[in-house]
Amino acid sequence: MSVESARTEEKKYEVTPEIKEAMATIARGTDTLLIESELEQKLARAKATGTKLRCKLGLDPTAPDIHVGHTVVLNKLRQLQDLGHTVIFLIGDFTAAIGDPTGRNTTRPPLSPEQIKVNAETYLEQAAHVIDIEKAEVRWNSEWCNQLGATGLIQLASRYTVARLLERDDFAKRFAEQLPIAVHELIYPLMQGYDSVALHADLELGGSDQRFNLLVGRELQRQYGQEPQCILTMPLLVGLDGVNKMSKSKHNYIGITESADEMFGKVMSISDTLMWDWYNLLSLKSNAAIAELKSECENGRNPRDAKVLLAKEIVARFHDDKAADAAEAEFNNRFRAGAVPSDIPEVNVAAPDGEIGIARLIKEAGLCPSTGEANRNIDQGGVRLEGERISDRGLKVKPGTYTLQVGKRRWAKVTVG
Repeated sequence: MSVESARTEEKKYEVTPEIKEAMATIARGTDTLLIESELEQKLARAKATGTKLRCKLGLDPTAPDIHVGHTVVLNKLRQLQDLGHTVIFLIGDFTAAIGDPTGRNTTRPPLSPEQIKVNAETYLEQAAHVIDIEKAEVRWNSEWCNQLGATGLIQLASRYTVARLLERDDFAKRFAEQLPIAVHELIYPLMQGYDSVALHADLELGGSDQRFNLLVGRELQRQYGQEPQCILTMPLLVGLDGVNKMSKSKHNYIGITESADEMFGKVMSISDTLMWDWYNLLSLKSNAAIAELKSECENGRNPRDAKVLLAKEIVARFHDDKAADAAEAEFNNRFRAGAVPSDIPEVNVAAPDGEIGIARLIKEAGLCPSTGEANRNIDQGGVRLEGERISDRGLKVKPGTYTLQVGKRRWAKVTVG
């Protein structure tokens, strides 16, 4: 399709109730959806012509730091797959070698080919927990980027201006503060945008921090005579604390390799309010099913029931249904019957002076990252030793073996010696 025909095509396709329902599913939980009317017409055209939309998600295989927050955008890709469209899981092995400058105030060091390969395998394993990887189109952007050559790269660069690139927040701030911006960093958004050209993407997904790069892809498609892609960005998932984005550094995350029991317990610890945000971003249940569940909870059903369903869905995704059922049973046994978990870690802690302070013991047992946090848990009544609640920060523990509990989920059998 020529640029002119892409701009002047006036045929309108019927937007049926089915298309409206699909749009509602796609829009659920999104941060940005541009442009909705265009996407609606793309869906209607796909339905009328029996074609599929090409829905692209590109991920640079940087150092893995995998938790369920990273799967939010993958969930949206799975929803598009369930709607019958083609999902493209793009591994940015070429762009990873450049280094994405998004959100950086310094130049990001490029990765070696060996690092990229190892990390890419991890990303594929992660994606397979959420999308049907066998039905997805898995691509590597080195396929077309390596073929550009110097001439092709210069021609690509001629299609975008430095002024437009400097509109990006991170570039603008560094420029204003006279911090270095390497030329290869300016090329990065062009290469990511060129991926959309190479793949003829109809829709590109990304995190909220990727909006600028996705818009570059939309503009480059126009430049190359293609119909511009629509853009969908997802927000960052709020972590277990209900305040900050999910992050390992904030200790408010659920790792996708954690045990089923740990995953289940962490989901059950979130607030009832946060639970519905998690449903929108992490659940693959339909809009109607979530709305019905929420209505039931607003009209007398215990919100705990809904939280159990969410916890089991997440556990089953990264383990299986049997593990989810077992985790629920273990949780009920532990917190309803007051039982000690069957799989708590065993640790040895030295007491060089013949005894050890309770806060120090908690830290050395790995149940809190610091004695300060241990003391806060003591003050809040969240510490038990041999089943007895501890309220005295000054307690000294003598040699022996003890069951130590912090909060609802952290346990250890500690041998002090």
